[in-house]
Amino acid sequence: MSADDEFLAELFEPVGRVTFRRMFGGLGIYRDGLMFGLVAYETVHLKADDTTRQSFEAEGCLPFSYDTKDGKRTLTSYWRIPERLLDEPDELRDWALAAVEVAIRANAAKPARKRK
Repeated sequence: MSADDEFLAELFEPVGRVTFRRMFGGLGIYRDGLMFGLVAYETVHLKADDTTRQSFEAEGCLPFSYDTKDGKRTLTSYWRIPERLLDEPDELRDWALAAVEVAIRANAAKPARKRK
């Protein structure tokens, strides 16, 4: 486990059963099998929707974006956390738990897969 991994584990410990999976040069943050966060370019992002997005916007945060061959692409469901949350574990826990709820709602809204 790297120092960065240890930092993230400690940061999200108050959220509960959180796991991390490497993906596309970044890291997915999961609870109960649902991805609610993303670490990319050394920046933590949390899942947001219409009920939580305004909190990110009020803090001046932006959605996760990355460059593609065709230009910049934005993923509006993952937003950069306010930097101050790195020093405020109780408030980070509240934001992270809200992101878990967003992930639960998003998962419930998906149509059921048909078995082959």
